[in-house]
Order: sequence, then C-alpha cells, then structure tokens
Amino acid sequence: MSKHKFKLKLNKKVKLISISLIVLLAAGTVCYFTVGKDKVEKVVEKAKKKNTNKKTDQYSLNIVDIDSKTRPYAVMINNIAVARPLQCGLQDAYIIYEIIVEGGITRYLAVFSGDSDIDCIGSIRSARHYYLDYVLENDAIFVHNGYSPTAGEQFGPLGIDRISAEAPKTGVRERGLNVSREHTLFTSTALLKNGIGSKRTEYKDDRYADNYGLLLHYSDKALDLASIPNAQVANKVDIRYSNSTTTNYEYDAEAKVYKRSVNGKAHKDRKTKEQYTFKNIITYQVQDVALNDGGTKGRRDIKNIGEGTGYYISEGYAIPIKWKKDDRKNKTVYSLEDGTELKVNDGNTFIQIQPLNEKLTISE
Repeated sequence: MSKHKFKLKLNKKVKLISISLIVLLAAGTVCYFTVGKDKVEKVVEKAKKKNTNKKTDQYSLNIVDIDSKTRPYAVMINNIAVARPLQCGLQDAYIIYEIIVEGGITRYLAVFSGDSDIDCIGSIRSARHYYLDYVLENDAIFVHNGYSPTAGEQFGPLGIDRISAEAPKTGVRERGLNVSREHTLFTSTALLKNGIGSKRTEYKDDRYADNYGLLLHYSDKALDLASIPNAQVANKVDIRYSNSTTTNYEYDAEAKVYKRSVNGKAHKDRKTKEQYTFKNIITYQVQDVALNDGGTKGRRDIKNIGEGTGYYISEGYAIPIKWKKDDRKNKTVYSLEDGTELKVNDGNTFIQIQPLNEKLTISE
C-alpha cells in the first residue's frame, strides 16, 4: 500500500516552493560532480522529504501527513455566533463534522493529525454524546472541556480515550477577547501532548491495515465527477441547520476549493484572517430529536445508525451518494448510487450532518 499525503490549500501558492525546488536542483548538480550519481539521488531525496515536511507560513501550500500510525485528535469546537470569529486552526483539520446541538446552534468536531504542529485550536467546548460516534470511527483521542450527562455516562462503556482541555496544562484561557469565559479556551498540539499520559498513541493494528486507519479513501488523481450518473453543477451550496444557522459554500474554480461562509458571512480564521476553504464536502441528513437527559433543556439526540442518501461535492460538481453506519464504533461507509466505494479528491473534507427535512440547496 502506497503512502498517502494530501495537500490543504490555505491560500495561493507562494514563490517559496519554487525557490526551494531551485535550491534542490542546484544542490543536486553540485553533489553529482562531487559524490557520484547514487549519492546524489539520496541527497536530493532527503532534501525533498525535508522540504515537504516543513511547515511554512499561512500563505503557503500546507502539506498534512495523514499516513502516520499516530492517532489523531478529535476536538470539540465552539460554533455559537459570538464565538465564531474567535475560531482558529480549523484549516489544519483534515476532517470536520458539523452537527446540530441545543438551541438551533451547531458544534464542530475537528480531526487533526496526531503528528501535526498547530499553535492555536479552538475555542473548545463541552461534549455531546453523539459526537463520540465520530471520535470512534476515526480511532481518535477526544479533546473537550466538560460534557453533557449522557456523554459523561458513555465515555467508559465506549472506551473513549480523552483529554480534558484545561489551563495551563492542556489548554490556555485567552484574555481580552470581550466574550464570556466559556468561549475563551484554546489549545495547541504541543499542549495536548501533555495530556497523553498512558493513552494508546498508534492506530489499532486492524484499523491501520484498513486504509491506514482513515475514514475516507482518497484518489491518487483528480476525479471526473461530471461523468458520474446524476452529477450536477455545484458552484453554490447552502445547508440549513436551523433558523439561526445556515452553512454556505461557494466554489473557487481557480483554486479548486470551496470557500466557506456561515449565514452568508465569510468564515475566517482569527489568527490568519483567511477564509476557510475545503476541497470536499459530504452532506446528508439524519433525524434529530429532543433528549431529556437532566441537563440543559433542548439537548438533542440523532438517529445516525442505519443508512441513507446524500451528496459528495468537490471541484464544482455534486454527485448522489449512499451512507451506511452499522453501529457507533464502526466507520460510516460512503458509496456511489451503484454501490461502488466512494473515493474523494485529495484535500480536507467537511462532513455536514444536517437535520432531517431541513433545506439543502445545490446550485450553479
């Protein structure tokens, strides 16, 4: 099985990469005449690997290694309106889920490579029990701050490895943000390492053998979605969650990514000031119902075990898909209408799990 890396485009490619390649070629030429052809190949290959793994600034091409055996982090991200402008680090996640919670708002579960180096992730909020299903299907270490009564009862039985983000060991409370304290907790991958302790840090062998433990199967080349039956042009996508929350995407044909907005306003990272962009969107609907768990009124449950239909959206097209989830611990399996396994384009993916019967609009 070949190693697999995908590229997340934060913005336009910068000259830094071209300069690096020129330096590599020059180094290779010098080495060729001094150490011989065999050693040249080793030197250049080593230099290429070093350059690929080096994280540059926010405007460059960000390469995320998702072939590592290291388990990822799955982080509960606050998405209430007042806290949304404070979000940071989401561009570095390779999968993000959006699901409804109480009050018509949503929260995100952002999945980050365990080998990534991210200095700001957040803000972090409390767990809801149905997010645990998506922690499990990624074999991730769960990161949160607080939890609903139902979630608290299920951590042990489900075998959830988790890190409670707390300042100063595994998180930091940022001051001067002019919001309530519950919206001010952030973390970094460096801080999260302080909470690992004796937790398992590698994928289970059986999961690692299956697609390197990854939820999605990535294509080695750009997919021709236009040729798939029932494909439709998808330059704009609007996914309504409630009266107060609608997620919007607009296709950037030059960069071949979707620019993300919420309620018609560009969704931007607080640190980089850049609008979030995503290569892939998977959207489908599940029933959500009120849950009386002894906590905050209006907490929800979702009916996500079973199967249904949805859409895979990438590079300006949407195609119908099927999804199936046999139980809470197993992966959600995505397929084409004819039952063929779904492959997705290289890139980051937003999985939009929308309440049943809410409006989904895919348009030119």
